[in-house]
Amino acid sequence: MASVVIVGGGLAGLSAAARLAKHGLRVTVLERGALGGRAVTLRIKGFAFNFGAHAIYGRDRSVLTTLERELGLSIDWRDFSPERAKYDVGDKLTDLPANIRGLFKTKLLTYPDKVKFAFEVLKTLLGVETGHPHLSIGRWMDEKQLDPDVKDMMLTLASSNFFTREPEKIPSDVFFRYYKTIFSTRKPVTYIGGGWQALIDELVRVIKAHGGTIHTKAKVERVTVEDNRVRAVHTADETYTADLFLFCIPPKELVSIFQGTHIEHFVAQYAQYHPTYALVYDVGLRERIDVPYTYIYDKAHKCFITDISYYDETSVPEGGQLLQAILYLSREDVGNKERIEAYKKTVEDLYDKHFPGWRERLVVPRFSPRAVVQEIKWTMDQQPMPVFFPDYRNLYFAGDWCEGKGQLSELSFSSAYAASELILAH
Repeated sequence: MASVVIVGGGLAGLSAAARLAKHGLRVTVLERGALGGRAVTLRIKGFAFNFGAHAIYGRDRSVLTTLERELGLSIDWRDFSPERAKYDVGDKLTDLPANIRGLFKTKLLTYPDKVKFAFEVLKTLLGVETGHPHLSIGRWMDEKQLDPDVKDMMLTLASSNFFTREPEKIPSDVFFRYYKTIFSTRKPVTYIGGGWQALIDELVRVIKAHGGTIHTKAKVERVTVEDNRVRAVHTADETYTADLFLFCIPPKELVSIFQGTHIEHFVAQYAQYHPTYALVYDVGLRERIDVPYTYIYDKAHKCFITDISYYDETSVPEGGQLLQAILYLSREDVGNKERIEAYKKTVEDLYDKHFPGWRERLVVPRFSPRAVVQEIKWTMDQQPMPVFFPDYRNLYFAGDWCEGKGQLSELSFSSAYAASELILAH
């Protein structure tokens, strides 16, 4: 029986560990903190606050659905209601074009522009448009001379799906690969009943049921590499050896533990890249505010509010409501206290506008001024890290900083699946 050590117990590490254990490998997971990484659920005064990415996009096409089937995971899916999703365009609300029905109901486009946009969707689905890795989606649109309103609609969608204030910088090939999946899905957005903790518990159950072991508070400090193979990883108290090693920790941490080896130089460039940041402002309310929508996207401020408790009643005490606001940040925003305070006020103003009375019902807020949504932001000058380096025969990587399908949490699942496939083939 082959043995594998997995460093990092986030979504990628636990997904790969569960799959490898199910296939009969002897699996050991080392996690320096709590399991889940950035995807954790914290209960405060009866409210379940989810950290990390908040939803699954295109779940009927998601790798997580494949893992659910292969591993026998029990996941309580809570599907998004497109008819309860709205765009705030300043003086009015309009339907979110999450599907064809929403597209033809939205007031963001004139009817001729809706037809043009639908044609762009069709070309994406058929693979007529694929983009180019050396061409940003902004430049691609300029070269194609798209109608300005159609271009604006495409960039608005990209901003909301990629969690970015600069959607025009997304590589065009990445854009079209992503939307070929999203435009073909019947489940555009899905939440998990019980939050991330419910999924983490299921992955842990599978790992342990198949003989895997999990060590928390086990921070790897260094790695022994000999003859182009990883031989061992070392914590402060233990040394772990194995046939194969999968590292599911960010590049900045990899540089540290591989210091003094050739691998340090391979990962160094990825450690220089910037994450995707967002400001997250959740509020737990003692009673619901009844409004005819569960999702509001403010186009001008690149901010959205989700009524989490509408989809997951386990996230609140009886009769309560949990709202989550996410405002996208640029690199220049991070660390700028004045700008962050202004953004915080923007979110509060949006709560006032769309959920009047929230201040009087407030039980507990949770404010994160610079949450990391994705470890490496995909732009023209930042690329994801490979899941393996050809020179090293027993070393693999996974996480939302690695190559894979989709964005956000889907990158964790897809890179973990790809890495586990390579390990099983090995």
